[in-house]
Amino acid sequence: MYNNIIMKYPKFLEKNDTIGICAPSAGVGKKVEDFQKSIDRLHQEGFNTIETPSVRFNNQRSNTPEIRGEEVNQLFRDNDVNFVMCAAGGDFLDECLPYIDFNLLKEQPKYIMGASDPTGILYPYTTMCDVATIYGLNGGSYSEDEPFINKNLEMIQGINLEEKSYKYYMSKPSFMVDKIAYDFPTNYQSNQESINVQGRCIGGCIDVLKDLIGTKFDHTLDFINKYQYDGIIWYFDNFSLSSEVFYRTLLQFKFAGYFEHTKAIIIGRTLLPSSDTDMTYLEATQLALGNIPFIFDADVGHTLPHMTMINGAILNLHYEDNQMNLEFILK
Repeated sequence: MYNNIIMKYPKFLEKNDTIGICAPSAGVGKKVEDFQKSIDRLHQEGFNTIETPSVRFNNQRSNTPEIRGEEVNQLFRDNDVNFVMCAAGGDFLDECLPYIDFNLLKEQPKYIMGASDPTGILYPYTTMCDVATIYGLNGGSYSEDEPFINKNLEMIQGINLEEKSYKYYMSKPSFMVDKIAYDFPTNYQSNQESINVQGRCIGGCIDVLKDLIGTKFDHTLDFINKYQYDGIIWYFDNFSLSSEVFYRTLLQFKFAGYFEHTKAIIIGRTLLPSSDTDMTYLEATQLALGNIPFIFDADVGHTLPHMTMINGAILNLHYEDNQMNLEFILK
């Protein structure tokens, strides 16, 4: 049934290419100076940019759902746009999903990248249309000169599609401090001494993924069955789900059959942890996943630094001695 399914990999960025930036979630009006620094950095790297009209609006909803969805469509219709970025995260992207023309996106495939709320576009695009997407940075995230940002810039140009764990991470959210400082040693945990697996990579912000379950934008079962012979490697970025909600969400995935054919699961550090019952996130993970190999507190998600992930790609995952190496293969 699925013998002819082929994952599509759009063109990576080249110098002088144009990045189209849209705002399917929040506008960047509150942080317009930082956003401009980010745009300036992209220009310095040799790329051109264009922005849809809603990008710089100062609103958690950058515009109406209809307009936000149509602005995504505009960038895919525009033959001068080579790569699409979401300007920022937020809370309300799901509202615009009915107005995004996924048939258009499938017929004119381009890489689209975002982080956090843009999961709401990336995940359906890959699982519905078999087009790879990039979970990495938003368009307003290039204002700093940091190793993980420089690594992202390599990957969106198709250079060295490998990621390695970082020795230190930032224990506080970046919006709570004046300067980025990696002040805490990385301490990955796992239910296996070592993990060496290969599988189709898929995931995103679990706060967003849980809201797609059971909707018409949820093609998860079809996706994992298409690629069952490759196996699946999930990654989850938890922004602020409490440990209890995180546990129930993992169970919901499991009970829905989403962990069939799963080789391993990568779970990033939670940015804003909380609990009503003193359940830890590690306990939640262990209870929900059982014998499924997992890596916990990884450099994936909202904490800094964070890795760039390619949804739909084959992922070679190697974990041992508190080190995780990822290699993305485009086949």
